[in-house]
Amino acid sequence: MEELIRQLSTVSRGMWKHRWPGLILAWVVAIIGTVVVFRIPDSYEASARIFVDTQSILKPLMSGLAVQPNIDQQVSMLSRTLISRPNIEKLVRMADLDLKSATKAQQEQLIESLMKSVQIRSTGRDNLYTLSYAEADKDRAKRVIQSMVSIFVESSLGASRKDTDSAKVFLDEQIKGYEAKLEESEARLKEFRIRNIDLQTGDGKDSASRLAGISQQLETAKLELREAENARDAARKQLEAERNPAGATNVTQSLLEESKLSVSTPEIDARLEAQRRSLDAMLQRYTEQHPDVVNVRRLIKDLEEQKRREVAELRKAAAATPAIAGGANASLAQQELSRVMATSEVQVAALKARVAEYQSRYAAAKSSSKVAPAIEAEAAQLNRDYAIIKKNYEDLVARRQSAAMSGELEMASGVVDFRLIDPPRVSPRPVSPNRMLLLPAALVAALVAGLGTALAGSQLRPVFYDAQDLRERTGLPLLGVVSIILSDVDRRRERMLNLRFYAGVGGLFSVFLVAMVTVSILATRQAG
Repeated sequence: MEELIRQLSTVSRGMWKHRWPGLILAWVVAIIGTVVVFRIPDSYEASARIFVDTQSILKPLMSGLAVQPNIDQQVSMLSRTLISRPNIEKLVRMADLDLKSATKAQQEQLIESLMKSVQIRSTGRDNLYTLSYAEADKDRAKRVIQSMVSIFVESSLGASRKDTDSAKVFLDEQIKGYEAKLEESEARLKEFRIRNIDLQTGDGKDSASRLAGISQQLETAKLELREAENARDAARKQLEAERNPAGATNVTQSLLEESKLSVSTPEIDARLEAQRRSLDAMLQRYTEQHPDVVNVRRLIKDLEEQKRREVAELRKAAAATPAIAGGANASLAQQELSRVMATSEVQVAALKARVAEYQSRYAAAKSSSKVAPAIEAEAAQLNRDYAIIKKNYEDLVARRQSAAMSGELEMASGVVDFRLIDPPRVSPRPVSPNRMLLLPAALVAALVAGLGTALAGSQLRPVFYDAQDLRERTGLPLLGVVSIILSDVDRRRERMLNLRFYAGVGGLFSVFLVAMVTVSILATRQAG
């Protein structure tokens, strides 16, 4: 510790020896620093605050009808890319900043300076943005901020409208392409239907289902034909028995017991036949679940039930009435049997025609079923392609309409609202330079320069102030030390020199203190 104190004492005494060059340099640095601080021009900041309101009542109302981009993201991206070279060049023209720029180099320098000086800051929430620019000329700074506010608003609206127009152009081109594809698909489908018109049905069934349906109808018709033939044969036997009186009773009784078809209901049979034909025609067009088909089937069921009741009643009446050979009763019975016989023949003929028709249909369906799978596969492919193209076309048309509504929604100025919270204004006080901070910095720089000069002089021209230090440095034995004795004149002269030095240092601090007071007074007057 003592060694450190001794070294510090030695350095201090060496610096004291060279104090005058240090003081002179400190004054020079202080004067230069003060002049520089006062000559820095005042810079005034112009600023404006803008609030971007993206919460519009039209957004929930138009949800699903119009395309609504992420407005918050667009505004945030715009704020980060607003200070770009094209916008700054536009700003220079709007604020008339290029009037004093005669050469291309000056214009480039002006643009570079503005790109560094103009600032846009966001609060991080609520879409509140602050535009600021510092300039020595208050009017010029205000014009710059006014132009920036206009560019900020116009850039947002212009970019949005440009995107909408681009989307409309793209959708129109796609719609034209799909419209041509749709027309080609419709033409192919029409040609296919015309070429295979004989194989088309209105029920939408395939060839296997149609063949199975015709087969079922054919089997039903054959069953009805067999029933009608059995009824006709029974009526013929009964008529022959009536014409033979000897065995009339036995034959009639046996026929009633065996076939139980001694009576007929021609009116009900005719109605049943008509309804069945109607049902057959409906099944060619409709499915089993169609209301008309269901009603006809219910009517056929009711007629069959009515027929069964009447046949049962006639059988009871025939069984209760004994067969009388000859006379008027025999004649009436023969007439009735003849009528039943004629009705049966008519019914058999009709059923034979139906069976023949179903057989021809079955044969035609069976022959067409060999080529039907390929035709049905081609039809399915055509229908699938047509459905896909039609769906894409309809989706594109709907989206074009949505894009048009989005453009109209933006033009209504209801989606984004730019509110100027604080209009462009210039601060009454200069924002820079901060002379109250620069003057102490200049004083510190002067002191550092002075101390550094004294330290450098002591190191360049060292002097030994301690005998021990001299002995250690030279390595020679030290016999003694001779002290200097100052006279009164020398002491007075040394004292005067010290007083002058202290006065110089005090004057240095006083100059900076006066400068700071002056700066404070000027700032107060500017604020007032």
